[in-house]
Amino acid sequence: MNSDPACGGKRKQALYEYKKVYPRKVYGTFRKLKWAAVVVLLAIWHLAPFLRWDRGPGAPDQAILIDMAGRRAYLYNIEIWPQEVYYLTGLLILAAIGLFFVTALLGRVWCGFACWQTVYTDLFVWIEELFEGDRNERMKRDGQPTSVGKLLRKAGKNVVWAAVSLLTGLAFALYFQDAYQGVRDVFTGQASKATYGFMVLFGGFCWLLAGYAREQVCIYMCPWPRFQAAMFDEDSLVVSYEGWRGEPRGHYKKGHDFAERGHCVDCRLCVHVCPTGIDIRNGSQLACIGCALCVDACNSVMDRFGLPRGLISYDSVDNMAARSKGLPPRIRLIRGRTIGYVAIMGLVGSIMLYTLLNRSTTEVNVLHERSPLYVTLSDGSIRNGYVFKVLNMVRETRSFELKLAGVEGATFSAIGLPTEQDGTRIVLPVAPDAVADFQVFVTARRDALAGKRTDLQFLLTDLETGKTIVHKTMFAGPEQ
Repeated sequence: MNSDPACGGKRKQALYEYKKVYPRKVYGTFRKLKWAAVVVLLAIWHLAPFLRWDRGPGAPDQAILIDMAGRRAYLYNIEIWPQEVYYLTGLLILAAIGLFFVTALLGRVWCGFACWQTVYTDLFVWIEELFEGDRNERMKRDGQPTSVGKLLRKAGKNVVWAAVSLLTGLAFALYFQDAYQGVRDVFTGQASKATYGFMVLFGGFCWLLAGYAREQVCIYMCPWPRFQAAMFDEDSLVVSYEGWRGEPRGHYKKGHDFAERGHCVDCRLCVHVCPTGIDIRNGSQLACIGCALCVDACNSVMDRFGLPRGLISYDSVDNMAARSKGLPPRIRLIRGRTIGYVAIMGLVGSIMLYTLLNRSTTEVNVLHERSPLYVTLSDGSIRNGYVFKVLNMVRETRSFELKLAGVEGATFSAIGLPTEQDGTRIVLPVAPDAVADFQVFVTARRDALAGKRTDLQFLLTDLETGKTIVHKTMFAGPEQ
């Protein structure tokens, strides 16, 4: 018995040895759909920051903007403040359930057509083909010794990859600043270090993942394949090989017909065009991203031999079983699983829409000073200090009337603002789309207090609309 650990290590190394995938160019319906998806998605991702939206004077006019300095996010006519981050939670829930829904209908169509990794990998492979040729040329050249021509081709490819990656980093950096000014600053050397750093960081990952990692991202790094099968059922449309029709497979010999054999001629074209290098004839696999390029490849072979298309197709388990028995196939889009996903999306979307339409344009926050909690004045009365914050979410100056309730005879004042003679009313001006801070001092007679803690209310009234916001706090005092 051989117990040599080195031998065992070699066997393990061979078991996990990486084999580079060289996708072959293919033509067909799904390849056209993938190119259409690449063009449309790249246009959206790279051009969306340049869209304009008029929000009035003094407001940013970029349609989609995440203003980190101003702590706002803008989406056309919607302005999201930091305390409204729950809208982001809602969007993430909608995106997740939407992905579940699409997966239940069409399998991993997101991975095959719309995922960032897929889109940029398609683009990078196309650039690679321009410099290094088709699949056979790339394989042959990689197997040859290093030469000047080989180095020049690979250097040229990487230069273009790097340029595309940096432009991608710039495009996503523009979502966080004015796009037109950002482009000018970057190309004139006046952009911030953060912008250049983001371009290099984001672009570097794009260059690495789309240029070199490729299918390894989909197979090993992405968590989605690990649980996406839980979204499938017998009616989900996935890329499938109809083994009942294709087997027994074998190479075609001239003069033979397909009467007593399967339609698969074992050309392996379906494997050669696969971006992850799998053989779909082995059944559904974690590495299959659902791009359906193998469908285009197989259909071209079927056309060549005058056989019906669809040996590899986008189909469901039920449909394949029906075809094997000569029964007509059917597509069931409406079923319990899909109805459930739509219901959840509808519920979450309705809640978000309701809260958005009924969101308050004013918020109040009152912070009681802690050091000291109260001050005893020379006449024996007690004074408390508060930081009174008013959030004005409207792009116009507003005036608010502030009053007190809960403590009999209490009066108050605000630093820098005039107070009515009796000290029971203050008018607070708040700038447009801003948070105003006011230092407010409330004074009350000791005999009007209930002890160490007395309930106090601030009543803030919009002088234009008449709406009143009541904020409850406490008034601190000595023990009675």
